[in-house]
Amino acid sequence: QVHLVESGGGLVQAGGSLRLSCAASGRSFSLLPMGWFRQAPGKDRENVATIVQSSGSKYYLDSVKGRFAISRDNAKNMLYLQMNSLKPEDTAVYYCAAKSSIGAFPRTPRDYDYWGQGTQVTVSS
Repeated sequence: QVHLVESGGGLVQAGGSLRLSCAASGRSFSLLPMGWFRQAPGKDRENVATIVQSSGSKYYLDSVKGRFAISRDNAKNMLYLQMNSLKPEDTAVYYCAAKSSIGAFPRTPRDYDYWGQGTQVTVSS
């Protein structure tokens, strides 16, 4: 059974940094697209960053470009999101997601097959 477990969330002041981790188990995701999403209260879940191992492609939400960096350690089956220069508007529950096949570049929540339970990130002003 596949499990994705996020960690690393917390409370940080504006301008601070956090590193989110996602531990995957149940199968190898080394060749599969993985991504980070976030959802703030009353808002839709949005794709923050995506990494596709097969092509080396990465995607970032415009509002996080230059501040966030997605990476993975395939040997450990881990996904990371380094978040720098955090802003109050980054406050949300952050989710790790993975596809079950390579296919087209994933862009929406419906494109993903596996999800973690989420980790809260709160940025105070």
